[in-house]
Amino acid sequence: MFCNQCEQTAHGIGCTLSPGVCGKDADVQSVQELILYGLKGMAAYASHARRLGKSDPTVSAFIEEALFSTMTNVNFDLPSLLEIALDLGRHNLRVMELLDAGHVDSFGKPSPAVVTRGTKPGPGILVTGHDLLDLWNLLRQVEGSDIQVYTHGEMLPAFMYPRLREHPNLAGHYGGPWQKQKSEFADFPGPIVATTNCILIPRPEYADRLFTTRFTAVPGGTRLKDDDFSPVIAKARACPPLTRQIHGSFEVGYHRTVLLDAAPTLIDAIRAGQIRRFFVIGGCDGAEPGRNYFKDYAEATPPDSFILTLGCGKYRINDHDYGTLLGLPRLLDMGQCNDAYGAIQVALALANAFGCSVNQLPLTLVISWFEQKAVAVLLTLLSLGVKGIRLGPKPPGFLTPNVFKLLKHQFDLGLIGSDAHADLAAALA
Repeated sequence: MFCNQCEQTAHGIGCTLSPGVCGKDADVQSVQELILYGLKGMAAYASHARRLGKSDPTVSAFIEEALFSTMTNVNFDLPSLLEIALDLGRHNLRVMELLDAGHVDSFGKPSPAVVTRGTKPGPGILVTGHDLLDLWNLLRQVEGSDIQVYTHGEMLPAFMYPRLREHPNLAGHYGGPWQKQKSEFADFPGPIVATTNCILIPRPEYADRLFTTRFTAVPGGTRLKDDDFSPVIAKARACPPLTRQIHGSFEVGYHRTVLLDAAPTLIDAIRAGQIRRFFVIGGCDGAEPGRNYFKDYAEATPPDSFILTLGCGKYRINDHDYGTLLGLPRLLDMGQCNDAYGAIQVALALANAFGCSVNQLPLTLVISWFEQKAVAVLLTLLSLGVKGIRLGPKPPGFLTPNVFKLLKHQFDLGLIGSDAHADLAAALA
């Protein structure tokens, strides 16, 4: 970030004046960056929602005003910047609500589904990212042909929507989270379409098969315009056909509507002592060491608990059989990172049923973070007063110790420990 006064780069990266001299202290800069990263994530969700016909002028106005607050010589006041950050969280809840409505209106009410992992014989196209409308447009353009379409990464939740799931050309899911794409894309013989963020600069062996949509672009790839997937379809015809390689399945589709329909059963079971706790384990995943913590934590959860997961963090924990509880799988995949809106709505419904706050529910949130959307979701949770969130594996690098201390004091925001089993025992105590 540019220094407000001395017109050099941020402190610690080349600024020759101390914060006290130029008026730009590290904590103010830290919260400004928190706002900027949150705005980027919120803008991504708003863009997806707008493409589905959902928008809110108050959200657009807030994005403009919050961005303005981070400009040079506008705001040096830490309390007001923290207030803007929490207001961002409240507006992001509205954005996620709009995107949720756009998905349901466009693709049908979600329901659970079992998704085949792997490929089938014949020409195939792989779709990664988050934009379900891109997936739908591609499916429409290959309809009636023998070209099969596979999801990757955060596109897996497409299968919970009946309109997408029932399309004859949607064949299954290939691969895992974004950080494994360089090896997975190299092994996939057909073209790959990257619809949003979470795309990496490609290796030479598949760069000529990588296509991107709209503002997504990488060196060596081909950027598509105007929702025209004909170059991708032509490449699928030119590439070697896929072979049959099936590696099990995923169960997805426990969207908020599904869980809210089951709410009476869940409420009765909690009252009867059949459900000890709910755990939200997921979020935005990364590749650095320490993230196996989430797998260890999930696998140690007791058999009378449910695990709600969403985002690409699900791939840390969704290859294990957790069994069932009350006729439901203990691991409930709620969808993409934006479907955190659904987890919030389920928590609010349970709190309302028991006449308590969300913080009084038997609920533990163990969240991985990595990028801007995760920051927006975190601010949404904090804006709702949710306390006791455990974040990891390390704090965001742009948060100073003082700012993190403020968030810890106000919201009991903490970091995961080094021992998943010890943290779980503390949560269950």
